[in-house]
Amino acid sequence: MQGTHDSHYPSLTGSSKPRQTRRHPRRLVTHIGLGVAALTAALALTGCNDDITTPADQPLVDNTAYSTKAGDGLPAAQVSEHAAVMHHQWSANGTTVNYTTTTGHLTASDPGGNAEASMSYVAYTAPSTDGSPRPVTFVYNGGPGSSSVWLRLGSFAPTRVATPDPLLTGWPNFPIVDNQESLIATTDLVYIDPPGTGFSEAIQPNTNKTFWGSDPDVSVMRDFIRRYLTANNRSSSPIYLYGESYGTPRTDMLALSLESAGVHLTGIVLQSSILNYMASTGDTSAGTIPSYAAVAAYFNQVSPSPTNLGAYTQQIQSFVTGQYAQIVQYSTANPQVVIDSATLAAWSGQTGLTNAALSGYFAYYYDTEASPGQTVLVPGSTIGRYDGRVVLPNSDPRLASDNDPSDILINTPFTNALAAQMPGYLGYQAPNATFSLLNDDIIGVWNFSHGGQPNPDTIPDLLAALTLNPQLKVLSLNGYHDLATPYYETEKELARLQTVPGLNPNIQLTFYQGGHMIYLDNVARPKMQADLVSYYQNKPLAASLSLAQLSAPWTDEHPANTAAVVKTAVKASAAR
Repeated sequence: MQGTHDSHYPSLTGSSKPRQTRRHPRRLVTHIGLGVAALTAALALTGCNDDITTPADQPLVDNTAYSTKAGDGLPAAQVSEHAAVMHHQWSANGTTVNYTTTTGHLTASDPGGNAEASMSYVAYTAPSTDGSPRPVTFVYNGGPGSSSVWLRLGSFAPTRVATPDPLLTGWPNFPIVDNQESLIATTDLVYIDPPGTGFSEAIQPNTNKTFWGSDPDVSVMRDFIRRYLTANNRSSSPIYLYGESYGTPRTDMLALSLESAGVHLTGIVLQSSILNYMASTGDTSAGTIPSYAAVAAYFNQVSPSPTNLGAYTQQIQSFVTGQYAQIVQYSTANPQVVIDSATLAAWSGQTGLTNAALSGYFAYYYDTEASPGQTVLVPGSTIGRYDGRVVLPNSDPRLASDNDPSDILINTPFTNALAAQMPGYLGYQAPNATFSLLNDDIIGVWNFSHGGQPNPDTIPDLLAALTLNPQLKVLSLNGYHDLATPYYETEKELARLQTVPGLNPNIQLTFYQGGHMIYLDNVARPKMQADLVSYYQNKPLAASLSLAQLSAPWTDEHPANTAAVVKTAVKASAAR
């Protein structure tokens, strides 16, 4: 993806540039400003069933010329909090919910009242059925530089893009359908676009680039959430955060920032996590092997073929723990070290991975491939980084501009879906602006520094948030086939909290077939939805791991339990 130094971890060859959780390899933009015919077609695409007894819809034509360029900022005179308000009905499994979509902008202002950014959002809200405030969940993707479109159109909103993940069948015309796995019956959902993405723009004298860094990003996201809660009288609601990819370190930092500002959270959801950019291990490390083995099993390169993916990955985790030092030696050696035949045979016997699959893993060149074995595991083909099960023959012309087949699966279909849905179903048009799904300008200049380090390690932030709010619930959602943010790395990072005396946090981890965007998988998504409903309702999850059940952290990882670490994190959060 535009060279593999753009990834999740510091370069194994010595570069300090962190790898980024990118949604796409190039900037995708969609012009939202369709005519009547397109609006009618978009309504048909949504499949929504509007109740004629609901209040009148209030569509909006927003003529503001929003810009996502680094040096631009919106003049104060052009700032507006207007929004389109539309009414819909969702039904599934005998439950019917009348809900409202609100699409527009709110102004994030710092604690001193100074306007920072006009931030675009889409909120899905419904009336309470029992008189108590409904939960409200703030949702965002990562990048850095991504809008929230991927979670909004792909996961648990009342409508979604129907993807055939991990296949490319029917590409690129995936329809928008009613989402039987929506969370609208359980929680309100507010999807946020950070400054420089979507239609969000800084307010002068700030520029968009002002907020392109770990700490300023957290501050402006905090201030948007504070504004939303105030503007909509939601301060008494149970408040949740849901972040994907880079959105997970953002969530750890944001949870601490909100708690420090007096906004107390009920829970956070970390999906497809990269919690520590300072980790000593990288994408070819031991932590990636369980995910790679799951992908190899999908391609029938494990013998005997596993009948239970979870049990098989546990076997691989035991292998990784036992061979950790030698694996890291082979996977980080430069120039490349070839595994001797005796070691290869021994490791094949312990893992079930074929010699070819193991060789493919360690034949990975950091400077030429985005994921281990990407062009080696399946001869003549390229596998995905976001979802290793997605594969294309090397002759496919689409690989010329995007070397991740799992990226190709979604980028054009989601772009098309957004263009269809925005003016009709959401009732919002911005004819003078361009919606930025992913802003590559942000990726190139993002300031990752945090906590006195060049790249963020957010386990101390999470610990500090748990210290301020011991009741905070944490749910970690992981895809077995995600080669971008391997689930075992997440386990090992969260396991650092085991070293904290007296800490007994409510942390649960769940695992599903699927890649980085787990919810695209039709088997995983219903299981995720059921787990999330149980999580919101404080019920036991059907199959999850607690913090105490995780294996110990890597021996070369720093602990998370020093009082100085927590004190420093809290102090830094209060200063933002």
